[in-house]
Amino acid sequence: MDEARARDVLTEAGLTGPAGDAELLAFGENAVFAVGGLVVKVGREAGLLERAERELAVAGWLAEEGVPAVRAAEPKPRLVDGHPLTLWHRLPDAVRPAGPEDLAALLRPLHALPAPPFALPARELLGGVERWLRLAGDAVDPEDAAYLRARRDAYAGEVAALTPHLTPGPIHGDALPRNVHVGPHGPVLVDLETVSADLREHDLVVMALSRDRYGMAPAAYGAFVAAYGWDVREWEGCAVLRGARETASCAWVSQHAPSNPKALAEFRRRVASLREGDAEARWHPF
Repeated sequence: MDEARARDVLTEAGLTGPAGDAELLAFGENAVFAVGGLVVKVGREAGLLERAERELAVAGWLAEEGVPAVRAAEPKPRLVDGHPLTLWHRLPDAVRPAGPEDLAALLRPLHALPAPPFALPARELLGGVERWLRLAGDAVDPEDAAYLRARRDAYAGEVAALTPHLTPGPIHGDALPRNVHVGPHGPVLVDLETVSADLREHDLVVMALSRDRYGMAPAAYGAFVAAYGWDVREWEGCAVLRGARETASCAWVSQHAPSNPKALAEFRRRVASLREGDAEARWHPF
């Protein structure tokens, strides 16, 4: 699915006219558009329908629990010509960019919650690798794809054997400041599609990796740790969880390689650093 196809889905759903009066906000696992007072997420394929249903259930649950998060405009997803489509209330304009401490302030109440009244899956950190590589197709070197598959298989067993420091339970699953929106009433969580029930350390390793790979300033990481109250780098399982996430992050970029030369270049950069064992090579957000 490219942007043009996603716009066609919006039109088929009756949400936009032929003029395509929708603003593209993001394009990753979903194409995300602003349409009037709504935000509409268009999934890449029908196989993502169950995840869309769960994301809407999570939004309702967080609303009941009082955790600041994006709110759904419709309780169930639509399936439009093979693409899951969900509608959300558009948030007020941001008053400032979200910082690591804003994320930590939201993770603390989320991590304090017991399980919701519906089933949450485990955080399938490596579960998307095969799908992303399949979407990449011939755009990536088959040897690189095989390397990531082997790395995925090796890390899957190591992650399953980890002993957590924190009590497992609900997590965001993709805990980054970009998934926090700071409006006039404070920060709220967005992008709830990866909310899971698993090691709380999943949410914290993301930020440690941001410090080590993506150029987050040590002071910013320190602010995150201070606001949350614990540094996951002190945990003996941190290196394993970090390695698994790096594997998934490489594969995630690959899905954009067929249509985006910059994505292909970034994919090659990431795989090369893993092959070379370079734990400090700079990766670029994509």
